[in-house]
Amino acid sequence: MPDDVARQVPPPPVALLAELTHRCPLSCPYCSNPVEMVPRGSEMNTADWARVFDEAAALGVLQLHLSGGEPAARRDLEDLVAAARGAGLYVNLITSGLGLTEARLDALEAAGLDHVQLSLQGVRPEVSDRIGGVAGAFDRKMALARSVVARGLPLTLNAVMHRHNLDDLPATIMLAEALGARRIEVACVQFHGWAAINRAGLMPTRAQTEAAKATVAAARARLKGRLVIDFVPPDYHADFPKSCMGGWGSTGLNVAPDGTVLPCHAAQSIPGMTFPNVREVPLALAWAHSPAFNAFRGTDWMPEPCRSCDRRSIDQGGCRCQALAILGDAAAPDPVCRRTPGRAQLDRLLAGLPGPEAAPAPLTPRAAVR
Repeated sequence: MPDDVARQVPPPPVALLAELTHRCPLSCPYCSNPVEMVPRGSEMNTADWARVFDEAAALGVLQLHLSGGEPAARRDLEDLVAAARGAGLYVNLITSGLGLTEARLDALEAAGLDHVQLSLQGVRPEVSDRIGGVAGAFDRKMALARSVVARGLPLTLNAVMHRHNLDDLPATIMLAEALGARRIEVACVQFHGWAAINRAGLMPTRAQTEAAKATVAAARARLKGRLVIDFVPPDYHADFPKSCMGGWGSTGLNVAPDGTVLPCHAAQSIPGMTFPNVREVPLALAWAHSPAFNAFRGTDWMPEPCRSCDRRSIDQGGCRCQALAILGDAAAPDPVCRRTPGRAQLDRLLAGLPGPEAAPAPLTPRAAVR
């Protein structure tokens, strides 16, 4: 490789999100999977994924997050965990808990699973089951959580919060504590994929958001050293954008069920971009030299006022998919930022959503994958 090319190679990613399948027993209306999901027949096979894990480890990836859909829908999940551990990767399973029997947990533990991240649709069974669309799912999740902790496996609860359950945040944190979870991710819905369709029904009010911030601050002080609390507040109520994915093509990458390599899970929503496929291109080449990965990497691509802003290395220009969704331009400054003209358009969108006294709009459930 010529010296000038070698100098352009970015540092290796820390984490790989492997979306093994878009199949899932739940139908959550905030699902981050794309509306046009990968069918079962287009999923990569066991050998393809094992090769990806080897290439990821060689690239410098340390953490592997097995996700979906529901990864337990794959009958070869145990083999995939074993392949990833064989490659030397730390393996985290992101799951709804449905499809994981005690026997499968035994097999996954034997294969070398390091960590379980369990999704939580609500702390009340009626809310959880209504959002997920499966009766009895909450009780099954609780049984799985207890089994994971009893085995000594680290447990993270991924509590996706929105208008329907954000008021239950204190009870949600208490549940994580009672279950013996080591971490809880209080992740307010980000409006991509299916969530974008359901924005009017899911967007929390500003009062809910402010109350959530106070609840998290108090819980962090009370539970310091016992429970780690990660908090992703609603972007729309913020004054500045977050650094999406730590910066485009900066710290992590995704591989979709069909092998498409992405800088983030929503990147395929950006028109005109061609993303590499690991069935055709080595992962290292996709990461370092794909035009799509380099399109918004670093700060050279930034327009004003981002280019001269003192926050450009903090928020990395914000979310490209959010700029596209709100402003119709993925290269525009993230409209969350109050220093940009795009904020006025986001504020107009917020003003058009149901207010605090109004009932939230009906929710469209995520479709099933065949």
